[in-house]
Amino acid sequence: MTYKNLALTTLALAIATGCSSSNIDQLDSTISSHDWIQDKAYNLTILHTNDNHGNFWQNKYGERGMAARATLINNIRAEVKAEGGSVLLLSGGDINTGVPESDLQDAEPDFIGMNMIGYDAMTLGNHEFDNSLDVLAKQEGWANFPFISANIYKDGKRMFDAYKIFNKDGIKIAVIGLTTEDTAKIGNPEFIGELEFRDPKVEAKAIIAELKATENPDVIIAATHMGHYLNGDNGSNAPGDVQLARYLDEGDLDMIVGGHSQEPVCMEGAEYAKFKPGHDCAPDVQNGTYIVQAHEWGKYVGRADYTFINGEFTLQSYNLIPVNLKKKIKVDGKRKRVLIQDEIAQDPAVFAKLKPFQEKGQAALNIKIGQSDGLLQGDRNVVRNNQTNLGRLIATAHMQRAKADFGVMNSGGVRASIEAGTITYKDVLTVQPFGNIVTYVDMSGAEVMDYLNVVGTKTKDSGAFAQFANISMTVANGQVSNVVIAGNAIDLKKTYRFTIPSFNAAGGDGYPKITTHSAFVNTGYVDAEVLKEYIEANSPINVADFAPKNEITYL
Repeated sequence: MTYKNLALTTLALAIATGCSSSNIDQLDSTISSHDWIQDKAYNLTILHTNDNHGNFWQNKYGERGMAARATLINNIRAEVKAEGGSVLLLSGGDINTGVPESDLQDAEPDFIGMNMIGYDAMTLGNHEFDNSLDVLAKQEGWANFPFISANIYKDGKRMFDAYKIFNKDGIKIAVIGLTTEDTAKIGNPEFIGELEFRDPKVEAKAIIAELKATENPDVIIAATHMGHYLNGDNGSNAPGDVQLARYLDEGDLDMIVGGHSQEPVCMEGAEYAKFKPGHDCAPDVQNGTYIVQAHEWGKYVGRADYTFINGEFTLQSYNLIPVNLKKKIKVDGKRKRVLIQDEIAQDPAVFAKLKPFQEKGQAALNIKIGQSDGLLQGDRNVVRNNQTNLGRLIATAHMQRAKADFGVMNSGGVRASIEAGTITYKDVLTVQPFGNIVTYVDMSGAEVMDYLNVVGTKTKDSGAFAQFANISMTVANGQVSNVVIAGNAIDLKKTYRFTIPSFNAAGGDGYPKITTHSAFVNTGYVDAEVLKEYIEANSPINVADFAPKNEITYL
């Protein structure tokens, strides 16, 4: 947003309403009023993170963690202040879900850490709705910064503030919050039934018009949790940041601080760069709007340095700063992890405040439950595109508990891999942190075919992509065929039982809602507990037993 654009907008309005030239001069004088000084150069630094997912503490290799993040951000603040500039710190959402020590404590340590670091605002991510709304209200009460989202409605009214205004050295900055409309299908249906997630693009356009009319900001930023999809190709996902920027008038948004797709948005021309920690990073630019995203888990702090002169907001530099990330090198023939950049010391106050939460969580989680002879694959980019041994293990555990014929598991419910060797309770809760319930339904073969034609055809690279156990099929042209269950071709008249997480049974991920089916059963068994007991009963786990053998063929 520039002074020039605002002035032209006002002039157009004046002409449209038939104002005289003297009235136009008066309006132009009004639009020209500002708190910044003409011809003075101002420095403004935007810092950002996204998709924290419970990572308040450093990992076992000493990477990440909010104590080191605090030191990094405070050092940047001091540097920028010494140069006469100012800083704004934003989060792209998804504070919740992913690390058991955080999950067991409703992410309280994460919000405490964010308070201590000094976040200015946070947009709502879809995982803020993994818990009941009373937990979300509790988290909002813990936070010393606003939760913002323009497109979440309850009872016809916005549930959160649509935007917040910040004044940095006389520069008026509007930050709009936007949340993916996919939350309606990937959020827990039990908790979001009364909520409406409207089209964020439409809401943004209306809010920007309102801001121009009432607030006259110098800069407009959208803090979003919508995802960045290359060239706007969002597949089965709801439209993301690229589509948002293209939908608006050019220059309506100066910047989009994103999240959700968990990408380091670093571009090389029109393609993603082969970015590695410590490399240079060029943000995406769409329709005059810079789009950034800082990968995930607090691995990086994004830093965008701008100058502001006479209403013109210009990006000078951008960087993704690694937070104590390491790489493997060979030393004397052995692989060793070394820091990619100089070590960032942990802020002692943040470290001391969060340590009791880490210890409390650790005490409950570091219990050995079994062993495996190899990697159980659950990495996001793999499990959402392929059948994997871990996806099949989970579906098998659910299937056996319910004495079912086959099992279905959404890939979005598989959150991590399990390394070879000792398996702990923490590993299981990291893989399945949502507390879903194992459910099952008895359907005729004909009903099963209808169900599989929806679920089995979910596109890759999404959490809806299904993992299967004890069933094979061919997927082509939006339909399934050659379905074989437990070694036998499907009989359309026979009754089959299959398991499905409660999230998907209720319609999550766009799966058919089956909770009203006459033969639907909620077992009451929590998915992570079922997986834990299966591993305990079948340890050591032979990963080859669960290796996919092209049972699900995609043409």
